[in-house]
Amino acid sequence: MSERVKANKKSPAPVAAAKTEAALPVLGPVEMLRWAWTQLTSMRTALFLLLLLAVAAVPGSLFPQRPANPSIVTQYIKDNPDYGKLLDILQLYDVYSSAWFSAIYILLFISLIGCVVPRAIAHYKAMRSQPPRTPKRLSRLPEYGTLVVPADAGLPASDAIRSAAGVLKKRGYRVEVRDDGARPSLGAERGFAKEVGNLVFHTSLIGVLVSVAVGGLFGYSGQRILVEGDTFVNTLVGYDQFTPGTNFQSSQLQPYSIQLDKFDVLFDRESPGKIGQPIDFNAEVTTRETPDSPAKQEVLKVNDPVTLGGTSIYLTGNGYAPVVTIRDGAGNVAMQGPVVAKLQGDNYYSSLVIKVPDARPDQLGFVGFFLPTAFITEEGVSFSGDPDLFNPQLTLNSYFGDLGLDAGSPQNVFELDVSDLTPLNARNLDAGGITLAPGSTYTLPDGKGSISFDSVKRYVGVDIHHNPGQLYALIFALLAVGGLIVSLYVNRRRVWVRTGTHEDGRTMVEYGLLARGEDHRLAAEAVAVRKLLSEEWQLADSDSGESADGSDSSVTQQTPSRQGDNGADSVTTPAGPTGPKKDQ
Repeated sequence: MSERVKANKKSPAPVAAAKTEAALPVLGPVEMLRWAWTQLTSMRTALFLLLLLAVAAVPGSLFPQRPANPSIVTQYIKDNPDYGKLLDILQLYDVYSSAWFSAIYILLFISLIGCVVPRAIAHYKAMRSQPPRTPKRLSRLPEYGTLVVPADAGLPASDAIRSAAGVLKKRGYRVEVRDDGARPSLGAERGFAKEVGNLVFHTSLIGVLVSVAVGGLFGYSGQRILVEGDTFVNTLVGYDQFTPGTNFQSSQLQPYSIQLDKFDVLFDRESPGKIGQPIDFNAEVTTRETPDSPAKQEVLKVNDPVTLGGTSIYLTGNGYAPVVTIRDGAGNVAMQGPVVAKLQGDNYYSSLVIKVPDARPDQLGFVGFFLPTAFITEEGVSFSGDPDLFNPQLTLNSYFGDLGLDAGSPQNVFELDVSDLTPLNARNLDAGGITLAPGSTYTLPDGKGSISFDSVKRYVGVDIHHNPGQLYALIFALLAVGGLIVSLYVNRRRVWVRTGTHEDGRTMVEYGLLARGEDHRLAAEAVAVRKLLSEEWQLADSDSGESADGSDSSVTQQTPSRQGDNGADSVTTPAGPTGPKKDQ
């Protein structure tokens, strides 16, 4: 047994003792901050935070959100008193503006910046630096080949290396020629766009985060129902529902206006089994950018919004609005105008609620249905047989009493609480229900007044969105996709070429290629480089063994081979002496 083996057998005890006596360095506040910053700005942490942000957004789709509809949140807490308030404490009704969601968002933002900035600086320095020095043993590179230029070609080693540099420059490589005496060489590198694409991808992610944050802070959205002839002015009181951003100011609203002139729906009248289905919606509107600007005629269609004052106006719904006139017991007009009917079923079967708080001596309320094309079954049940206005009909029940509007409590305009009201008309009463056709009038029992069905108008529902970061988010998203594609399909490669002169006058050339990371196309690149060099020096390909001028030459492509345990390499290096050489 050798002395080295004996020493190895005795060494564990001293090593264990040394490990026991070793003291770990104590991290001070500065070192702890540096360690925390290193962990935060690692790519692993950034990916984890991105996944955590996606998971944190899930409650926003599971629970009602207060910014979207506060009344639904209030009702949800009332319906679930056991855990409803706990969810409110955890800010699960305000997920996207909660402290914990904002913390994840900000940490992800900082992590991405901490990843990108140092990498950008390092890549800038790498782009300005020269290619790495030429390895002493090119034969150990993944792709290696040799070429021999005949002596009668008159191409010395120095000219050959400069000629190879020109070939590689034309192929997009950044080249540096090294004058190493009798064996000049060059180093070439390309594929810096791969890291540039990677940096563009991560920088664009930061841009997307900033754009989304800007949209959430300074954007707003709202909804409005417009009946034919109505005009919407972009003020807070003009919205039926309004959702402001966190830092929204009313001064952001541009005073534009939009008037619904006419709304047409094209129904299918030819396709079997699809008769009556809507196939096109067309809203003719008149817009003004400012109160003093000239009127402009535009068309609002589905997925084709109108843009005004930095907002996009989308067509999202439509229906019918019967025009009614209601007189009270004294014969005065208590209410007159269109009433929006809420779609409930096929063929524009719609529910209708009319509240008349100005009627005297008692307030009046009506609940019923509007049928564009009324049919009656054998059981006496009315239904709509077609979505178009072939036989419009109003079917109503009437009530009187206190509607509860004087107390100032908000109410849903599409609902009427009849629990505290006294019925006047219904199918189960002696007076029966109210059935009206356009142009007809019904007198209410007990001298409470009358109701007239004057005509029918159409209405549209529009969504109004203002997102100052939307365009930038799109631009950064496209840049991110472009950067990702570049980083995936561009490869970082290095090429080295070394030349030398044989004692018989031939110019010996060897070259090697190396990729940074995996590159399954490196072999094809080696073939392309060999072909270009062969064409530059008018050498024959490896099969023919003859040059263009008829003289013998050789072009070989070799794969590095390894010897046994002695570390020698048996690959012949034409630019120098042959035979085994020790690794250097």
